[in-house]
Amino acid sequence: MHRSRFRREVKASTRCPTGRFGVLEGREPRRRSGRPRPERRRLVKITQVVVNVLRVPVDLPYVAGGRTVDANWHVVARITTSDGVEGVGYVVYPRPDLMTTIGHAARELGEYLIGMNVLEPEAAWDRLARRGDWVGPGGLLHCALCPLDIALWDAAGKTLGQPLHRLLGGYRDRLPTYASDGLWYSLSPDELAASARRHVESGFDAVKLRLGKEATPELEALRVRAVREAVGPDVRIMVDATESWSLTRARRTGRVLQDAGIAWLEDPVRHLDVAGLAELRRQLEVPIAAGEHLYHLDAFRMLLEARAVDVVILDLARVGGVTPWRKIAAMAHAHRIAVCGHVVPEIQVHLLSAIPNGHLVEYVPRSAGILRSMPRLEKGELVAPPGPGLGLELDEPAIRRYQVD
Repeated sequence: MHRSRFRREVKASTRCPTGRFGVLEGREPRRRSGRPRPERRRLVKITQVVVNVLRVPVDLPYVAGGRTVDANWHVVARITTSDGVEGVGYVVYPRPDLMTTIGHAARELGEYLIGMNVLEPEAAWDRLARRGDWVGPGGLLHCALCPLDIALWDAAGKTLGQPLHRLLGGYRDRLPTYASDGLWYSLSPDELAASARRHVESGFDAVKLRLGKEATPELEALRVRAVREAVGPDVRIMVDATESWSLTRARRTGRVLQDAGIAWLEDPVRHLDVAGLAELRRQLEVPIAAGEHLYHLDAFRMLLEARAVDVVILDLARVGGVTPWRKIAAMAHAHRIAVCGHVVPEIQVHLLSAIPNGHLVEYVPRSAGILRSMPRLEKGELVAPPGPGLGLELDEPAIRRYQVD
C-alpha cells in the first residue's frame, strides 16, 4: 500500500465521529426484526457558557519577576448543561497582563460549545482548537481554552457522579505536596528561613524557593543553607532558578547547589534551550526539572526525547487544560519521567493522582480567595476532593465582589 493511501485511511478511521451537537453523524443503524435497537450514546447538551474576569487581592503583596504582586487575576468559565449541572474552570495569573483579553477569547470560544455533548470533552477541545488555530498552537489560544476545558471535565464528573481523579484513571486519591508560596527571591535569607519554617510547622515536608538574582553561586547557596538550617535535615528543598542563568552560570551554580543537598534544580536556563538543558543534566548529579513554560505536545516531545529532564512540570493554562495535559503526562510516562504540576493545586491534585507517574503537587493557593475551602493536607500529602467533578465550591459572594467585567 502506498504511504499516501495509508495516511488517507488513518485520517478517515481516526476522524472525530461527533457532529455539531455531539451525536453520531450519518444514518441510524438499520434494525433487523427481533433485534434490539443499538444503544445511542448519552447526550447531555451544553446550554450556556458564562465567562468572567476577577481581580482577587492578596493578603501580603510580594515581588515576582521584578514586579509587585498585589492581586491574583482569574478567568472563570461556567458551563451549564441540559441536566442542570454546572461545571466550573479557571486560570489564574498573579498579574493583570492580557487577562481581560483571555477572558474575551474564552467567551467567544465558549459560544461554539453550545449544543455539544458535555460527556465528549475530547471532541469539544478539538473543535475549539480548530476555531482558534490561526493564533495557536499555544499562547493566548491555550490560555483561553483552559478554563473551558476544565469546566467541561468538572461538568462531566458531576454528570456521572465521579470525582475527576477517578474519572481520569483513579490511580490513587492523594499525592505528596510541597509548599512554594511565600518563598520568593525578594526575601532575605533570614526571611526565607522563617517562611520555610512556618510551612513545615503547618504540615509540609518539602519546600521550594526561588533563586537566580544573586551575584555568585556561593550567595545562592547561602539562601539554601539558611533554609536547611531552619527546617532540618529531613525536609526536601527544591530550588527554582526561574530561567535566570546562562548555561555556564547554571553549570557553576548547579555544582555548588548539589553539594548543598537540594532535591531538584528547576528551570536553570531558558526553556527553548533544550540542548543546553540536556547538556546540563549530563554534567550535574542533581535532578533537573522543567516544562512549565511549554505550550504544546511537540515541545514536550522534544524535551523528553532529548533526555533533558528528570521531572517534567505541566502548567494547565499553557498546555490548554485537562485534555492535552493527560496526553503529555502519558508521553512522559512512556519515557519513564515523573510529572509535577505548576500551581492550582486544587485541580492538579486530581490530575496527578490519576496517573502512575504523578510525583508532587506544588502548593500555591492562589485561588483560595474564590473557593469555600481548599483540599486538605494530611501527613505531607494533598487529598483530592472526593465530591463529583473537581469537588470544589465557589465562594459566590467573593465572585461577585471581585468581578471586574
